[in-house]
This record gives sequence, C-alpha cells and structure tokens, in this order.
Amino acid sequence: MNISYPFIRRPVGTTLLAIGLFLAGAVAYHFLPVASMPTVEFPTIRVSANRPGADPAVMAATIAAPLERRLGEIPGVVELTSRSSLGNSMITIQFDLGRSIDGAARDVQAALNAALTDLPGDMPTLPRFRKSNPAAAPILILALTSKTMQASAIYDAADSVIVQQLAQVDGVADVTVAGSEQPAIRVRVDPARLSIESFGKSKPLIDQESDWARAANRRVEFKVTVQ
Repeated sequence: MNISYPFIRRPVGTTLLAIGLFLAGAVAYHFLPVASMPTVEFPTIRVSANRPGADPAVMAATIAAPLERRLGEIPGVVELTSRSSLGNSMITIQFDLGRSIDGAARDVQAALNAALTDLPGDMPTLPRFRKSNPAAAPILILALTSKTMQASAIYDAADSVIVQQLAQVDGVADVTVAGSEQPAIRVRVDPARLSIESFGKSKPLIDQESDWARAANRRVEFKVTVQ
C-alpha cells in the first residue's frame, strides 16, 4: 500500500496535521540555541598613553612605536592596531580565541613595564590598559555645553567628576571623554641669552626664576618652541 494513501483519503486530518507541525516548528524556532549571528567575545585589551602637547606624529614615533614593539612580542597576538591623536595614543591588542584574557592581561602588564625605559620621561602618567570588547558600542553619549564656562573648564569637570561617577556604576566597562583640546607649550631657554644676563647655574632655582622674571621685564628674548 502506498504510504500517502491514508493522507489522501483523509484530507481534513492531513491538513490539521500539517498546521500542527507548522505551529510546533514556529514555536520551537525561538528556542533554538544557535543564532544566525553568534556573539563571540575576542580576548582584546586596549592600552592608552598620554603626553599632553605632543602632536600625532610625535605620539606615534615616541609612544606608540616603542609600545608596539614590546606588545608585539607577546605570544598569541593576532592583531595589533594603534591610533595616535593630539596628546594620546591608543593601542588595541587582539589575542587568539583560545587565549585566556587574564593571562593576556598579565603579559601586557609585563610588556608595559619593559617598555618604560623606551618611553619619554615627561609623560604625566604611565601607560594603562583595560579589557575591551570590540563588538561593544556606546549605549549612552552625553554632550556638555555652557555659555559661561570655557571648553577647558567643561572638559575638566567631565573628566574629574562625571567620568569618575559613571565608571563606578555596576556593569560599565569603559567611559571616555573627548571633545576639548588640551594645549601645552614647551619653553626652551636660550643659554646664550641667559649668559648675557649673568644667570649662573649655581644659583638656587627660586633665585633663577626671579632673575628670569626680571629679565623678561627688560625685554630679554627667549627662544620658544611648540612641539
């Protein structure tokens, strides 16, 4: 007997059975454990370093390059990218999926310690790192404006107050602040000009600063460079 014979003889029952199978499949579809785009967390660590006043080229040459050399020696590194801006360098290290993020963090800390001798001595803070999720996106963006405060004052308030409070909220992975330039100037004194004014290196620092201030009032020129 043909297997389709009873279904042909009973079309109503066949229709109800097909509808039941369709409804069961539609309900079970939402409980499938496999997603069309599964969420995969790559072991990723982000390193940041600051040097106020340095332009992107200087940051890339003096900060990012030495750090990249040390971080590139860590086993299991799959991808290493860096981005340098005014006074800041950001390096992203992505490790192999089988690498433990805690073990990678210890290796990154050791690499940063080894790179300290290659970094400039005028950095206000040491390079720091934190775990990062490359698939994460900001869930909240705040914009601060003021008609009476300067941009630098708004930046200081955001960096010292708002960022610190948001970072303490449970579940917050990263909080960053941007949008205001932090200008810096480096003054390089011309020794020849100082010798004309009889400034001796043996004088105490306070006395020298007083002499320099008096010399400035007498329009003594100094060589000023901005880096």
